[in-house]
Amino acid sequence: MRSMICEEIEMIRRGLSTSDLLDYYPETAEFISPYTLKVGDKIIKSDKIFLCTGSKPAIPPIKGLDIGYITSDDVIHMHKLPESIIIVGGVYIAAEYGHFFSAMGSKVTIVGRNPQFLPREEPEVSNLAKRELSKYMDIMVNKEVLELKKKDSRKQVIARDRETDDIIKVEGEEVLIAAGRASNSDILHPERAGIETDEKGWIKVNEYLETNQPGVWAFGDADGKYLFKHVANYESTIVYYNAILGKKVKVDYHAIPSAVFTYPEIASVGLREKGAIEKYGIEGVDIGFYKYENTAKGEAIGAKGYFVKIIFESRTNRILGAHIIGPWASILIQEIIDLMYTEDRHPYPIYNGMHIHPSMSGVVERAFYSIMPVHEYHELLSEEGLEYTISI
Repeated sequence: MRSMICEEIEMIRRGLSTSDLLDYYPETAEFISPYTLKVGDKIIKSDKIFLCTGSKPAIPPIKGLDIGYITSDDVIHMHKLPESIIIVGGVYIAAEYGHFFSAMGSKVTIVGRNPQFLPREEPEVSNLAKRELSKYMDIMVNKEVLELKKKDSRKQVIARDRETDDIIKVEGEEVLIAAGRASNSDILHPERAGIETDEKGWIKVNEYLETNQPGVWAFGDADGKYLFKHVANYESTIVYYNAILGKKVKVDYHAIPSAVFTYPEIASVGLREKGAIEKYGIEGVDIGFYKYENTAKGEAIGAKGYFVKIIFESRTNRILGAHIIGPWASILIQEIIDLMYTEDRHPYPIYNGMHIHPSMSGVVERAFYSIMPVHEYHELLSEEGLEYTISI
């Protein structure tokens, strides 16, 4: 069971479709009772079971989906580039595929429901990303998609502006639904095994990644916490320590990194500014900030407007979070991630270590030397045209 399900999730991550999985595994495992699974005609029993069932594209209840659409799982099977594509969704999946299709030559329109493009990122990062990506695609925010229709040989997306109630119609050759991910646990029927799931079907686990049934463990996308491959890798290590070695290692999510692979690239880790202020108060938070273009390397490559933002607890100077937008963001942030996994999470190693000149890592170093109170940071953002209101 462990081998089959873990191979299945790896196939899903490689982009293979449900039909491919059925070809590879013509029979699907499902629980029939606690600690008992059925696979075809075989009954498998075990007192130790690992669930890493992955996730699937989330499909919102939009009228007219029967006209046909694709998901992020289907893209890898495409053999023809659409002349134009409408992407429903405004999170990282939509941004990354929008970047890809635009770079390949398609006319791209992103229709997002949230008022903020890339809502999980800092507002100033999202604002800059939208401004830059809009140079080669159309990005609509705060739009509720109501219906898909056929119009001659093309497809039409009908949406409502959530602020004005105006109806917007967009036409394209193809429609990609990129509205997030959903649980895959329904294929297992965990309820038959007495395994608890939340209201969205994600498998509930404790701080050791064990379900409510002793000896049954869930990790990766199965638990629905952080749907990233690197988190699944980390969680698998925790499960190994606890389930195999018999230890009691708690899972620690204080510094989960993520990246959006567009141009510009985006990376983040830890708290956002709003969360830090809610926890420590506005006087208890400082911001480190530096622009790519103010370094020798940034100037040499013409990196205009991009920046590094680091969030500190004022009293201890502990690193609470970091957010980068610009070339190599996912690489540059690793230096900060590693510091956040030290005992005191302090920037001493940055201050004491040498950074090669001229290298792009210098922008991270200088952000640590350019620390200011929150109100000064927002004055600076205003000068950059990226100001936003903090609502606590």
